[in-house]
Amino acid sequence: MGTLLGLSRIIDAVSHLIGKSVIWLILAATLISAGNAVARKAFNIGSNAFLEIQWYLFAAVFMLGAGYAFLQNAHVRIDVIANKLGSRMRNLVDVIGIIVFLLPLCYFMITYSWPVVAGAYASGEMSSNAGGLIRWPVYALVPAGFALLALQSVSELIKRIAFLRNLGPDSIAHDGHNDAEDHIHATLGDASSNNAADEPKK
Repeated sequence: MGTLLGLSRIIDAVSHLIGKSVIWLILAATLISAGNAVARKAFNIGSNAFLEIQWYLFAAVFMLGAGYAFLQNAHVRIDVIANKLGSRMRNLVDVIGIIVFLLPLCYFMITYSWPVVAGAYASGEMSSNAGGLIRWPVYALVPAGFALLALQSVSELIKRIAFLRNLGPDSIAHDGHNDAEDHIHATLGDASSNNAADEPKK
């Protein structure tokens, strides 16, 4: 189980890094939107490409950030029911939900969306709007997003099972499931402590 928990920490770190990175896409979309509005009003210049890149960026934030939302326990729950359950039952419900519903959904979405991406790439599909963008990059966000969500689902499944076996904390009850950043800092702190202990005393 220790190896699996180590794998879980690595997945959490990846999801954390991606989640913190895609936040900047919101700023990019905002700046593009503002620049496009100024160009239209002040210079009567517009571009469908600038309009489309805004929803491309929004789609990227939504799809690529799903795994990070799961890591942070920010996804939608039926709290009226969940709050009435004990911690072990909540974790058991999550285990069943991940295995029976979430992972099969991710598999289904990846399997059936990838041919669409490949077809759009092969055909060079473009937007129907004049001056619009190529389509395959935004189509690719669907399998990529669900792949990241599936990866984080594996991490959450490991943590839920570890708790049920009394080998780990209740990640549902902790903010951010002992956030991956805390794991990174703790790991670096342990390494620094070990290095300091190994240094000869002067």
